[in-house]
Amino acid sequence: MKRIIRFNIYIALILGIVLTSGCSKYLDIVPKGRKMPTTLADFEALMRDEYGNHRYPHLQAIYLLNDRFERAEALNYYPLNKANYMWSEGENRVTYNNSDESAYYTAYAAISSYNLLVQYAPEATEATDAERKVLIAQAKLGRAMHYFLLVNYYADTYDASSAGTKLSVPLIESADIGAPYQQVTIQEMYDYIIRNASEALPDLPVKGATILHGSKGAAHAFLARVYLQMGDYDKALTSANEALAQNDKLFDWVAFYNSYQTQIDQPGVYPSLPSPRTYDFEENYIFGHEDATYSKREYNIRTDRAARFEAGDASFMSRWKLRTIGTDTYYYSIMTGRFNDGGITTSEVYLIKAECLAREDDWSGAMQALNAVRIKRILPAQYTALTAASTAEAIEYIRRTKESITLFSIVAFADMRRFNKEPQYARTLAKTENGTALTLAPGSHMWTMPFPQGAINNPGNGTIHQNVNQ
Repeated sequence: MKRIIRFNIYIALILGIVLTSGCSKYLDIVPKGRKMPTTLADFEALMRDEYGNHRYPHLQAIYLLNDRFERAEALNYYPLNKANYMWSEGENRVTYNNSDESAYYTAYAAISSYNLLVQYAPEATEATDAERKVLIAQAKLGRAMHYFLLVNYYADTYDASSAGTKLSVPLIESADIGAPYQQVTIQEMYDYIIRNASEALPDLPVKGATILHGSKGAAHAFLARVYLQMGDYDKALTSANEALAQNDKLFDWVAFYNSYQTQIDQPGVYPSLPSPRTYDFEENYIFGHEDATYSKREYNIRTDRAARFEAGDASFMSRWKLRTIGTDTYYYSIMTGRFNDGGITTSEVYLIKAECLAREDDWSGAMQALNAVRIKRILPAQYTALTAASTAEAIEYIRRTKESITLFSIVAFADMRRFNKEPQYARTLAKTENGTALTLAPGSHMWTMPFPQGAINNPGNGTIHQNVNQ
């Protein structure tokens, strides 16, 4: 027990250093010799590091989408937040993003842990070969999930015609001190992500030790997400069906709303309803936090964003309530707890399946998958099963529901980016702030986030090139 406690403290120190230094500095502090974990229990302690390995922050994407309401005075403290929230295309976000942009540092801290597991867990003592293989497989899946966030945040969205030439993010897979690395192309990164998840699948259990541990269902669901992002609809559909064969449960938001309706409807009262989207949420394949691991309220949302929810959406009505404070009117969060904004759920996979079927002109099948999700979310008085007479109509229906389901996750941002490269589905975002009309075009450079300057200036044993000029 003392050994594991010492190891946990040491890992906490590693993560603290990583988050306040250049990304690849972790290569200089990976433990060697007597500080290296040795037993299966040691490595398991690292896998279970919830704060370090199971967070997927991507705050600037949430600001850019305007999915979160923010007060003007709060924005004035953080120029990077304000530039993205206000779609200030003339602002130089590169200079604003100094060393505190957590998406980059958190992801590479987690990747460093998973690299250590993949490289050294094969030597774990007090373990069977099967136990070692499970742990390595779960580390490969976790590593792939973090790289998916990075490539969809700091690099241009996947396009087969340019993915082989455009740069993505640094690919670091060694836990050795001073190991060199490369900033690979987008295609190379997607190939790496798929290879990790695919190699993990045979050794993953049907059910992990906890919902933080990867499973076969989680890997299939993640591959469905990746293939959809690449526009490989056949493989995405196959993976989605494999995931749903492992878990196809959907949470009943209508029943949840009905059980709390009295509290929700009280005028001037803003309750703190318990989040059902926590560790034991029946839709979970794998759980991940957006940023904070502690219990909290969800983000408040803008009134124009709230208007994009379908009428009668019990999930929306259970989570936010209109509120005015001073000159600000917005939808205030009335739900507290933990929220699976970094993991994967069945509702997302149903909608991946729906889009793939729509792309194959199976509009009836697409609407069947979509309606399976909607009937659990839309109040009976407002529910009507949807039908579609074209691929475009089906996709518009699917997008509306999926944007609401994946709100505050990297998927909402990744989906908007991939639709933006299709003229038929591209959107220009529009809003009015203080009487000024603002827009964000689908081809704007702002859809790619700049690397932190701290990483550029301190790249370790490699080089990092910005993928966006401002």
